[in-house]
Amino acid sequence: MKARAPDRPVMASILLLLAVVLLGAGMSRMGLGVAQVLAGEGASANGAEVVDDTPPDPGDLFAALRAREERLSEAEAALEARQAALRDAEADIAAQIAALEAAEARLAATLQITESAAEDDLERLTAVFENMKSAQAAELFAQMDTEFAAGFIARLRPDFAGEVMAGLDPLHAYAISAVLAGRHARTPRE
Repeated sequence: MKARAPDRPVMASILLLLAVVLLGAGMSRMGLGVAQVLAGEGASANGAEVVDDTPPDPGDLFAALRAREERLSEAEAALEARQAALRDAEADIAAQIAALEAAEARLAATLQITESAAEDDLERLTAVFENMKSAQAAELFAQMDTEFAAGFIARLRPDFAGEVMAGLDPLHAYAISAVLAGRHARTPRE
């Protein structure tokens, strides 16, 4: 007689039961290792691993997990506090930048007004000089500082400036001419 082969459904059930038993054993070993790592019982003072065959107390595992959760919560709270501080600092910096930009715009407007007013004053004073007789203007220019006088001579109409320079003392006229000639001598040529 021939030996009878086991039925397929019976064989599948045996294999399934064996897989469940092996999976359970692996899970329990992994649980023991996790408990030892979390509880810090896996290392001795010299760094060598110590194997402890006593099963961990479930309360110890729970306490270790609870302590770890508390540390993570504290770290998370610290990170959230830092993020809030960074957001506040960014808002402060943005407000300061906006204030600086507004101040810069006001300063630029003030400088524009000042420069425009100064230029208007110089144009009026130049017109006053040009409406004088050249001899009278020459007397005024003779009393001015050389560089100051050179600035106005440069703004006068060339024909009137020539008449004023002709009416000045030759040394004073030479000094004004030297200032005018040297005014842009140090300007880069290229």
